[in-house]
Amino acid sequence: MPAPKELDPSTSLTALYGAKLRKLRMRSSMTQRELGDKIPIAHSRIAQFELGKEMPTKAVSERLDVLLGADGDLSDLWEHARRTPFPNWAQKFVEYEARASAMHKYMAHVVPGLLQTEAYAREVLRLGQPWRAADEIEEQVVARLNRQAILAREDPPLLWVVLDEAVLRRPIGGSAAMYEQLARVREAAEAPNIEVQVMPFEAGAHSALGGSLTLLSFRSGPDVAYLEGDHHSELVEDSAATARHSHRYDLVHASALSPTASTAWLERAMEDFSTCRKIVPT
Repeated sequence: MPAPKELDPSTSLTALYGAKLRKLRMRSSMTQRELGDKIPIAHSRIAQFELGKEMPTKAVSERLDVLLGADGDLSDLWEHARRTPFPNWAQKFVEYEARASAMHKYMAHVVPGLLQTEAYAREVLRLGQPWRAADEIEEQVVARLNRQAILAREDPPLLWVVLDEAVLRRPIGGSAAMYEQLARVREAAEAPNIEVQVMPFEAGAHSALGGSLTLLSFRSGPDVAYLEGDHHSELVEDSAATARHSHRYDLVHASALSPTASTAWLERAMEDFSTCRKIVPT
């Protein structure tokens, strides 16, 4: 059997929780499967907890605490870890984002968090994390909306966003919520520090089909790239690799509709959702 993957507990509270859980389980001479059966949950979930990739629910954490004789240590650690509104893989990106002077984004699936409405953000977070309790989702919604203060600073960063047509066609939260979200994007595009482009389906294949891409630039220091998925991400700090991702973004930017044409496209999409939201089922 291969040795368990080493986990650095100093990297985050989630990692500390995972390291503590593994130590307690091994002290109790239980396998992951045996511990999972006692809760009961799949042993693969125990593995994810121990790797710091996922946090258990409060009820599961309390059960783990009892089964492993942790005397409240796991429960206390869980309370601290849950106060961190961003998962480990996003925390460093959020820190970079807060001091960026320019952000260039291609969004493949959803509107960027900095432009999301409350209703849209809540639905995206809820659907993406069906195991989360409602109060946990609300904490994440508040954290996401609070990040938007970056754009209201006295000297805000440039935000240049290319939105795939799929982002603007899929009615997340229903037609009324989507109309509100498109109106928010349309309004944001009027700000002097925000540019919005639409990448229409008719443009065909392009260099960022793999997923969302963000490039962050700073007044001092090298650029970084952020490759974003749903429950994973990669923060690219190597200058050569970042330059390659910047090239990919430039090609996407060149293939998208102009900001003026994109504004007209958004207004037509808003009309479509406006018509849908006025239809009352019989």
